Amino acid sequence: MKNPENIEVPAPTAWPIVLASGMTLVFAGLVTAEPVSILGAILALAGAIGWFRDVLPVEQHEWVPVEDEGIAIETSRASVERITELYEHSRASLPVEVYPITAGVKGGLAGGVVMALLAGAYGLASGNGIWYPMNLLVAGFFPAMASETASQIGAFSTRAFITAVPIHLMISLMVGLLYGAMLPMASKRPILLGGFAGPLLWSFLIHGGLAVINPVMNQRIDWLWFVLSQIGFGIVAGLIVTRQERISTPQPIPVRMGIETPGLMEKDRPESGR
Repeated sequence: MKNPENIEVPAPTAWPIVLASGMTLVFAGLVTAEPVSILGAILALAGAIGWFRDVLPVEQHEWVPVEDEGIAIETSRASVERITELYEHSRASLPVEVYPITAGVKGGLAGGVVMALLAGAYGLASGNGIWYPMNLLVAGFFPAMASETASQIGAFSTRAFITAVPIHLMISLMVGLLYGAMLPMASKRPILLGGFAGPLLWSFLIHGGLAVINPVMNQRIDWLWFVLSQIGFGIVAGLIVTRQERISTPQPIPVRMGIETPGLMEKDRPESGR
């Protein structure tokens, strides 16, 4: 019987993982904040609808070409195979290539600069002053700011400047290093993860805890500008990180094979051949 040129298989779909991610966020919101659960519920609903549309009323299929592969049947002798290249038979540690630490540092610094520029632009556009976003960042350290007006908070303050700059640099470097570790696992769409998915997720997380971390900022923050500055950071940091040259990760030597296969060990080889 001649093999068919094409076979019909179920069409691939990403909706199950969208549904699973949504359900994860729903339960994560129970211990963090309500907006996280709301976002998860939206994703879960979209994933469920998309998944059902792929299988109901008619399951989606696609045709895949079939390639004939000749099978050669050969006999084998009862002898010990000598394996010379151990790395070819070891289980790879993933990811095989990663970005160096310097890539995360560069990405974090570049993203931090862009985020500061966007925040300063918001301060000017709102009429509160270019220093307004920076002073809000450290308002939690100075309770007296709670009674100040927006114009007073927007004025330059040496103590706020000295406090805000190290905090902003530290957070930017930490997120940049996180991007350097995560983006090798999302090589096909790094900007989607680093520029949009990541910033939106941690913006929801910050929204839930900001009332405790920085009450003054929580009362005066403009969330639209905050999210836009986070997205600006993510896009720039992602671009900088992904433009760096990757390095190979150390791969393990299969010691187990050497122990369980006597033919690999020189001292276990018999004097006479088998």
